[in-house]
Amino acid sequence: MKRFIAVTAATLVASALGGCGSDQQGQTVASYEQQRQAAQVRNASQGGAKPSKAGAPEKAAEGGTLGGSDKGYTYVAAGKRDPFRSFVLEHAKDRIHDRGPLEQFDLAQLSVVAVVWNTERPRALVLDPSGRGYVVAEGTMIGKNDGRVTDISDNTVVVRETYVDYLGERTEKDIEMHVRQSQGG
Repeated sequence: MKRFIAVTAATLVASALGGCGSDQQGQTVASYEQQRQAAQVRNASQGGAKPSKAGAPEKAAEGGTLGGSDKGYTYVAAGKRDPFRSFVLEHAKDRIHDRGPLEQFDLAQLSVVAVVWNTERPRALVLDPSGRGYVVAEGTMIGKNDGRVTDISDNTVVVRETYVDYLGERTEKDIEMHVRQSQGG
């Protein structure tokens, strides 16, 4: 077995050395350099990109042919929206007034406890989720969706909320909040 491996190794070495003779058919370094210089001259005469030290055109290094930007283009940010700024926060600063404590909650979280009606200025007592009470009258801002109390009757508080959809259209909706009746048991 050792003899077979030695013969095979000797054959491989002999065939490898036999191919290194002076009658080689492949290109030499000098002929490759001549072809590269001829290609550079041809590109320069056709108005192509100037070659870099490595022989690759600078246009490819700049990104012109590899998906980079066009030559001469500069980005001007004047008059354009900042892509890293929140769209929601931009519209939040359009609000003129500061939000009150009742505007921090959704209407479903608030409950009407008592109503004083049949007076010149009807009022209602509204509780927030923590149990804190607030007196509201007609025109009081309430709820997260720019709600405003429009009417207070014997056991109902009517709130008109304004919704803005994704197209920017404003829609108003009247929501009735009723006094909870205690359940006997």
